[in-house]
Amino acid sequence: MIKVDNLVKFYGEHQALKGISCNINKGEIVGFLGPNGAGKSTMMRIITGYLPATSGYVYLDNSEVYEDPISVKKRIGYMPENVSLYNEMSILEYLKFFAMLKGIPKKQKKISIDNTIELTGLGQYKHRLIGHLSKGYKQRTGLAQAILNDPDVLILDEPTSGLDPNQLIEIRSLIKNLGGSRTVILSTHILTEVEDMCERALIIDKGVLIAEDTIKELKRTMDAEILGSNVELKVLKNIDNALMAVREVTGVKQAYKGNSDNILIEGESGIDIRPVVVKHIVNSGFDILEIKSIERSLEEVFIHLTAKKKKDKN
Repeated sequence: MIKVDNLVKFYGEHQALKGISCNINKGEIVGFLGPNGAGKSTMMRIITGYLPATSGYVYLDNSEVYEDPISVKKRIGYMPENVSLYNEMSILEYLKFFAMLKGIPKKQKKISIDNTIELTGLGQYKHRLIGHLSKGYKQRTGLAQAILNDPDVLILDEPTSGLDPNQLIEIRSLIKNLGGSRTVILSTHILTEVEDMCERALIIDKGVLIAEDTIKELKRTMDAEILGSNVELKVLKNIDNALMAVREVTGVKQAYKGNSDNILIEGESGIDIRPVVVKHIVNSGFDILEIKSIERSLEEVFIHLTAKKKKDKN
């Protein structure tokens, strides 16, 4: 649905985007990740048509953003990091105002507003002034503005910034429910958020796309090519002696006791150490209750890839 082709953006002499190309499919929820200043917000603003690119193209289906900006913008909902909220308006007044700005026909306006209020859970607060809302309900109001015109594409820049844990859960659940029929692009610094909500991640660093894949495949590739496998082992008894035996296995970089009567093992790069560990432990007279790989976190992937890019550049 969205095709980004060799996108370049300069601010004066500073190059914010350096030839980024990617595709985002219909119905996907995709996470944009990157350190501060990586170019995430710049890229999202260009996709929405709010900011012109220096060169390159962005297509929504067969329409190029700057060749047909009006029709493209009608199909996109955008919630910037610092969403414009008018504290002196009620939620209902605010949505009526944005319905006018978005050009929603009069006959459709009430239906669109009612559906949006129901979808975002704002019904009991719709007559309350925005300035009197909690941070969580202000974020809901910003989301309501973004989806008011029932867009095909929803672009959210740091939508959970500043929320407390309960508000985080509510907004994440809401965003997940907004996916499926819509393509959702989500920029966030909270990596667990991407793991929880997104099917795929694009990692940007200093204006360059350094990784693009499903969350699962990013982790698998990191384990297979860069780092050793992480394994959890549980034995029936004599865990201390079993730990000493594990440390004798060729390919084991380190092993130590975990917090729940288990042994945590890190293997050398590119090696699945489970078969040799099982063989050695059984031959040493220990009974194995369980052995399994420990999935790496997206945070580990992110730190590794951005650190690797910095090292390669130097």
